[in-house]
Amino acid sequence: MSGELSLNINIKEPRWDQGTFMGRAKHFFMVTDPRNVLLSSETLEEARVIMEDYRAGVVKPGLTEDELWRAKYVYDSAFHPDTGEKMFVIGRMSAQVPMNMSITGCMLTFYRTTPAVVFWQWVNQSFNAVVNYTNRSGDAPMTVNQLGAAYISATTGAVVTALGLKSLASRLPPIVSRFVPFAAVAAANCINIPFMRQRELKYGIPVTDENDNRLGESASAAKQAIVQVVVSRIGMAVPAMAIPPVIMNALEKRAFMKRFPILNAPVQVGLVGLCLVFATPLCCALFPQKSSMSVSGLEPDLQERIRQTSPHTTTVYFNKGL
Repeated sequence: MSGELSLNINIKEPRWDQGTFMGRAKHFFMVTDPRNVLLSSETLEEARVIMEDYRAGVVKPGLTEDELWRAKYVYDSAFHPDTGEKMFVIGRMSAQVPMNMSITGCMLTFYRTTPAVVFWQWVNQSFNAVVNYTNRSGDAPMTVNQLGAAYISATTGAVVTALGLKSLASRLPPIVSRFVPFAAVAAANCINIPFMRQRELKYGIPVTDENDNRLGESASAAKQAIVQVVVSRIGMAVPAMAIPPVIMNALEKRAFMKRFPILNAPVQVGLVGLCLVFATPLCCALFPQKSSMSVSGLEPDLQERIRQTSPHTTTVYFNKGL
């Protein structure tokens, strides 16, 4: 058995210390790596087999520790942490940069007319709805009716918010109008994420002890998880939607941009992409993926149940989603 990979590596947890911001940042730079979107089904399946075999105590001959961690991050980028199901490709966190740079770039470019605002806000919130559902916390499915109602509520609220802000900004200086998409996205995230995860708010998400023993479901934990995700998503949007408008406002006054206005959209998309490459993992890292809260913050009936079944437990843990 000498020379074989140790079975004591904890692949349930990320490779880096999640108690520090830098550790979480390194973890999410791997999870959100846009190159993972291009991985074939065969590569994803191979990573899944390596992970499941290792958990069962079976090590592929010749497997190194680096290859094991690589397989873990390939697996984590494509499979849901609670259900184990393969996630829809554009809903994966590795698709965030390419998808958001295209959509955000277009929102920042085509913001002057009402039809353009409506269309790109609808596209953005439809994409966000897919991401929010794909990266939900917990393992309880939503019905088609629940999903449809949540999607309609979220996208309608977002579009109405964007139009209201556009109307308000029309009476302000042009540079202010450029920030309407950001304000709309920030407000819409506060609407979209809770709507798409409303089942969690109603029925709760799974909470566990430090050894991953499931203790019950908590709506209080769901509220904390959703607040953290909203803050992270708004943070992701800040650099991508606040920096490019300032740069573009200056560039559009230059002669070459006036001569070649067709460059507006690709330059905008490129600037947004550059911001998102860094903003996405760094803002995901603001809070630990495996979040925690005190037992005293849970619902009274769940507190009582935990005191009876696990009296020494003072803190519970849960997947906050992304």
